[in-house]
Amino acid sequence: MLVGLGALATWWTLPPRMAVTHAHRGVAIEAVYATGTVEPTIMLPIAARITARLIELNVDEGERVRAGQQLARLEDTDLASNLAQLRSQEAFAHAEYMRYAALLPRGVIARTQYDKVRAEWLSARSAASRAAAELHFARLLAPTDGSVIRRDGEIGQLMTPGQVVFWLAVASPPRITADVDEEDIARVAVGQPVLIRADAFPGQVFQGRVRSITPKGDPTARSYRVRIAIEGTTPLHVGMTAEVNIIVRRHDDALLLPETALDGDRVWLVRAGRLQSRRVSAGIRGERQVEIAAGLSPDDVVVAAPTGAMREGGKVRVASGGSQQ
Repeated sequence: MLVGLGALATWWTLPPRMAVTHAHRGVAIEAVYATGTVEPTIMLPIAARITARLIELNVDEGERVRAGQQLARLEDTDLASNLAQLRSQEAFAHAEYMRYAALLPRGVIARTQYDKVRAEWLSARSAASRAAAELHFARLLAPTDGSVIRRDGEIGQLMTPGQVVFWLAVASPPRITADVDEEDIARVAVGQPVLIRADAFPGQVFQGRVRSITPKGDPTARSYRVRIAIEGTTPLHVGMTAEVNIIVRRHDDALLLPETALDGDRVWLVRAGRLQSRRVSAGIRGERQVEIAAGLSPDDVVVAAPTGAMREGGKVRVASGGSQQ
């Protein structure tokens, strides 16, 4: 019985086991995270300029169009009839003006009569010009070459001035517009590389670069708009949501340690079965790993997850199963 108690006492006094790890070389990246939307670099709204029903659609979403091509037509029967009437009135007013202009030098009519007829003719001409412009506005034309990326009008729908019927993307590569938090915007600069991910393409990473930063932020959202140019060809579609990581710093040959191994500005080493505290200088901090700029070497055995009960010189045993990274 006494022998058994002595063995039990020896078992209880064994040093605790500690999981350990080693620093390793790798890439350390400091990035600013944001979300954005894929959009055309140049996107033009094609809107109605008069109140009329949509009676004809000539193109649909996804089609390429040429400058000057008719995209749709609004109801124009009344406009055409009104223009014909006004042009007839203009022709009569012009004939009257020409007749008075011939009589004026001979003193047959007064100057005030001539001025009145001339004003009536100019008014009639102006009214006819306005009617011609309104008739022209009944045809929605493409202002430039591009692609129809959205159509918001249906045949029979009453359109009002300013109501968008088509969205036209000018032939140019897409871009991403992201909203960066005001706390991070000071670290973002034009030209920085960007890593882009989208849920539609899991496992794929696309390359980009910061092209511009809006100088005025949104005080409500507390964010700044950042435009990102996508490099090379991309399968990303206009309207997709994208996650972007704007690379602020990158060290390709950094000494990395799991974030859990740091105890403030120190790490705990295991040397000859005893604990030793050492101060280190941290560099780039990632989600799981931290760059160790000074104070550590790859050969050092580091406690993977130190606890508050650890003491300088305390005895420990390295847990079986090897080190963690």
